[in-house]
Amino acid sequence: MTSSEADFSASLILKRGGLARVGLERIALLEAVARLGSISAAAKEAGLSYKGAWDGVQALNNLFDAPLVSAAPGGKSGGTAQVTARGQAVIRAFRAAEREVGAAFARLEADLSGDAELLWSLGLRTSARNALRGLVSGVEGNGVTATVTLSLGEDLFLRASITRRSVEDLDLAPGRPAIALIKSSFVRLDEGSQGSESDNRLSGKIVDREAGEASAEVTLALSAGKTLTATLKPGDAGWDLAVGAKVEARIAASDVILAVD
Repeated sequence: MTSSEADFSASLILKRGGLARVGLERIALLEAVARLGSISAAAKEAGLSYKGAWDGVQALNNLFDAPLVSAAPGGKSGGTAQVTARGQAVIRAFRAAEREVGAAFARLEADLSGDAELLWSLGLRTSARNALRGLVSGVEGNGVTATVTLSLGEDLFLRASITRRSVEDLDLAPGRPAIALIKSSFVRLDEGSQGSESDNRLSGKIVDREAGEASAEVTLALSAGKTLTATLKPGDAGWDLAVGAKVEARIAASDVILAVD
C-alpha cells in the first residue's frame, strides 16, 4: 500500500491492552507452519532462525486462551507441527481485519495533510520475558494487599500479590481477562523443597535450553499449551538440567505483575 516513501502504509497489530501483540510477521509464521507442518521449515521460509520461530510460536500460545500451534519435539532438524482450529481462526480474523484496515487507509490517504502524525500512537512494550494470558478466578484479601488468582487453563493457576488499590484500578474480578507478566530472572527451578510455601509452583518439562558461560535461558512446557522461560546463573538450581528433564518452577506471588485490556 506504499507508492512512495512519503505515503502511508498500514501495518495491522492486534493487541490486548498494548501487551499481547500479534502482527503480520507472526501471522505469516502461522501460515507457514500450517502449509509446511514444521516449525523449522516455516522458520526457513520466513527468514527466521529456528530459535526466533520457536519463540514466536511460544508467545502466540501463551497469549491466547488456547494453543494456536501444536508441536511435537524435533529441534532444528525438524518435527511435526500443526496449526490448531483456534490458530486457523486467528489467521482468518487477522487477514479479514487487515483487508478492512487497508481499505480504510486507502480512503484516508487522499484526505490527510500535515496532521497525519496525530493518527499514530506508541504501543506499550515490556521487557518481561513471560506474558501469560488467563482469566481471574478469585480475589482474596481485604487489607492493603490482595491475592489475585489467574486461571491459565487446564487446572493451571498463577497467583499474584498486588495492592488492593491496583485491584480496584484494574477492575479485577472473577471472569475478567488479565495478563501475567513475569521476568525470567524471577523464575526459579527447584528439584527440592526450597522456597516459600506461598510461592507459585508450576510443574513442567524443559523443552529448550540455550546456555553461555554466565547464564542460561531455559524454557519449560507447562500444561494448557503454555510455556515459561527462566534465566539461570551457574550454581542455580536447575543449571545442569538438560532438555527433557521434569522440574518445578517457583515464582513468588509478589513477582507477578498483572495487566488488563
